[in-house]
Amino acid sequence: QVQVVESGGGSVQAGGSLRLSCAASGYTYTYSLSCRGWFRQAPGKERDRVATIDANGRTMYADSVKGRFTISQDNAKNTLYLEMNSLKPEDSGMYYCALDPLAPTYCSGGLCYCSPRQNSYWGQGTQVTVSS
Repeated sequence: QVQVVESGGGSVQAGGSLRLSCAASGYTYTYSLSCRGWFRQAPGKERDRVATIDANGRTMYADSVKGRFTISQDNAKNTLYLEMNSLKPEDSGMYYCALDPLAPTYCSGGLCYCSPRQNSYWGQGTQVTVSS
């Protein structure tokens, strides 16, 4: 049984930093060849894609986090990270990690990225609260 577990969330003041981790276990697909991503959902809002990384190491970031967040991986540990710096109150929300061995690739303007599907492997989320 696949388990995806996020950790590292918490409460910080604006301008602070957090590092989220996402550990996968029981994953029978090749972790490094899967699409992995971070999503977040604020209360009353839809879940938005924050950052993804594909089998080729290509990363994609939402415009709102570019230059502040960094997605990285430790394939030997089946672990995904999200380094979040210069946090803003609007970064608050529940952060979810997702893995998808069969994620589609999207290309626009010469940039290609993957995005885990809704029916792939998701964690339960970790809460991030940024106060002003």
